[in-house]
Amino acid sequence: MIVKSNVNQEMVVEKENWQKVMASAIKDPLELLDLLELSDDVNRDKLYFPKKFKMLVPLSYVKKMRKRDWNDPLLKQVLPTSSETEAVFGFVSDPVGDLNSEVSSGVLHKYQGRVLLVTTGVCAVHCRYCFRQHFPYGDSLADKKHWQTTLEKLKEDNTIKEVILSGGDPLMLIDSRLQSMCEVIASIPHIKTIRFHTRVPLFLPERITQEFLTWFKALKVQKVIVIHANHVNELDDAVGVVLSELKNSGATLLNQSVLLKDVNDNVESLRKLSEKLFEFEVLPYYLHQLDKVKGAAHFEVDRLEAIALMNQLKEVLPGYLIPKYVEEVSGERSKQSIV
Repeated sequence: MIVKSNVNQEMVVEKENWQKVMASAIKDPLELLDLLELSDDVNRDKLYFPKKFKMLVPLSYVKKMRKRDWNDPLLKQVLPTSSETEAVFGFVSDPVGDLNSEVSSGVLHKYQGRVLLVTTGVCAVHCRYCFRQHFPYGDSLADKKHWQTTLEKLKEDNTIKEVILSGGDPLMLIDSRLQSMCEVIASIPHIKTIRFHTRVPLFLPERITQEFLTWFKALKVQKVIVIHANHVNELDDAVGVVLSELKNSGATLLNQSVLLKDVNDNVESLRKLSEKLFEFEVLPYYLHQLDKVKGAAHFEVDRLEAIALMNQLKEVLPGYLIPKYVEEVSGERSKQSIV
């Protein structure tokens, strides 16, 4: 994706075919390190080559990383290391109780008035702290052969006001499939909002094509897009253009982050992130305590340290730029506020 200015100083975007971009995504940790000119044998010895949930990162995201820096906050989010193999008490395969809240295949009903549809197991990137990295997508998708059952669930319960599309990443579905899904949901009278949870604008801005924007804008329903930005370095001009396009297509833009050790666990990182989000007309929404998913314990930030961090953040940001610090507890009927 190329972003440049024309004579009127407006942003002009040339977008490559997003599926071709994904076909060239980096899947080999050694190739990634070579691109970043990281040759330290000691650190390379800590690499992990999982058979499942393998590394996946688009080249455009790699280009945002600092070369020759093992501590780059974007690299740390995507590089598999041997820390993922450590068994840590309390870290489990389904930390937020997804499977216990499944009322139909891929339909999760945890909270009053909202249901979540697991639309796909595909993402533009494999974040190493992903709480659904062990989710049985092959058995639990809301569409395809289960779509009619899913629709019946949505139609028969008129307390459902909002449908959340998740995954995986719902924007990794092709337009024809995603458009059809959204139009049918929007036609159900008691459903007022469709919410999309996605990292695609950050990792694969090429996906937001004019064809997508055309049908998305025409949806006769309130639209909310929650992006998942964890660090300000993810928010470059190309991302800003795409976010502007989504906003101009009628979407309310929110952000949720995960508090990650050695990635964003300091006041300066969180302050810059909130300020940049607001510059791009995205409102900080949630800062999540790490979900205790098996393989991600090395990302956990001590709770007391995190509370102190949030108190410091209140001293340097206006209230509307401070995300709610929350955690998801299996079995609870809402997100739980920590401070």
